[in-house]
Amino acid sequence: MEENAKLVPEEEQFLQTVARWSEDNGAYAHVQRTRPQTLACRLTDSPAGLASWMKFREWSDCGGDVYRKFSRDELLTNITLYWMTETVHSSCRMYLENKDAPLLFGPHDFVQVPCALAHFPKEISSPPRQWVERGYNIQRWTEMPRGGHSAAAEEAELLADDIRAFFRGLRDL
Repeated sequence: MEENAKLVPEEEQFLQTVARWSEDNGAYAHVQRTRPQTLACRLTDSPAGLASWMKFREWSDCGGDVYRKFSRDELLTNITLYWMTETVHSSCRMYLENKDAPLLFGPHDFVQVPCALAHFPKEISSPPRQWVERGYNIQRWTEMPRGGHSAAAEEAELLADDIRAFFRGLRDL
């Protein structure tokens, strides 16, 4: 976005929402951004600690009842995969990497490749369409009826159908 660009009200609201969310819920991101290895070592040593750090309830469209969206087996499988493969390290470190090398678009930067966005209503943070379209060639924008941060697990059918529809549309280009 250009440095002096005027934001529309939806974009101003988005920035306010992000700031409020960060103030209320951003401590985990701060730790992962500043001390990823310290945190990862502790989470790797404790499956219970790892399970408590993962945000299935808060970041899914479950209305506070995590078992509405995930079975115990699905939750335990996900946690076990992180724990046994020690991939919590890379998932924590990603925050530091993004801080050190953020994705920043210059005034003339634009992704020409056709892109799609599936907006799930309970995703943590979703910029308005106009904001996204400044940097990406959005060919498909879908407002999903439900789903959150783990949309591929929560709403696999909705997501798969939308991906298929997007690529089906590219066949004719």
